[in-house]
Amino acid sequence: MFNDKENFDIDMKNIPNHIAIIMDGNGRWAKKRGLIRKAGHKAGADTLEKVSRYAQKLGVKHLTVYAFSTENWKRSDEEVSGIMDLLRKYLDEHIKKCKKDNFKVTMLGDPLRLDTDIQEKIKTLESLTKDNTGLCLHIALNYGGRDEILRAVKKIAVDVKNGVVEPENIDENYISSSLDTEGLPDPELLIRTSGEERISNFLLWQIAYSEFVFSDKLWPDFGENDLREAIYMYQNRDRRFGGRK
Repeated sequence: MFNDKENFDIDMKNIPNHIAIIMDGNGRWAKKRGLIRKAGHKAGADTLEKVSRYAQKLGVKHLTVYAFSTENWKRSDEEVSGIMDLLRKYLDEHIKKCKKDNFKVTMLGDPLRLDTDIQEKIKTLESLTKDNTGLCLHIALNYGGRDEILRAVKKIAVDVKNGVVEPENIDENYISSSLDTEGLPDPELLIRTSGEERISNFLLWQIAYSEFVFSDKLWPDFGENDLREAIYMYQNRDRRFGGRK
């Protein structure tokens, strides 16, 4: 699995419309090299940029990445501060070159716990890229699947209280439209790096029928051929959605 030497012959007519990635292993990558954890997160940000460009080249329409979870606040103050500083730099760089990359960037999650300047940078980047026609890059920040569902339930409860919707008319589409991913197709493919095989509270509603591919590669080592192999594995799955062929 995940052979660097093989060039996987993928079907360009069957590229997943939406790929989600749990970018795991930055800290272990740094530790293996005797570096501080911040260096691993910097390498991970560089990998995200390269993988995003390649996904766009392949024709992927939506790429959703797990950048910082609601649980990541439990990490040391030093590590969290380093991640936030890198996020500021990442946002600033993409604000400068947003037209060149042609990515449409949106953020998922609850922004209110993020520092005000980061919230403003996010709004600026979303505004500047809203009319771009390339890859839709969705970055999950202060995001947790259970938190997302909880916020959606509260929103729907307010809608019921205000007479916007009757309880009997609440269906899957109404719930989907109340989530952070409103209007987005569900991911067909979920990739997790670093050898871990769990979903860690990511897109709990949206990945009901996603194909899972787990890579032993640490995220900073994940490259173009690894993405090709994950897509190759996806294309060779029998997707029945609970039915029979």
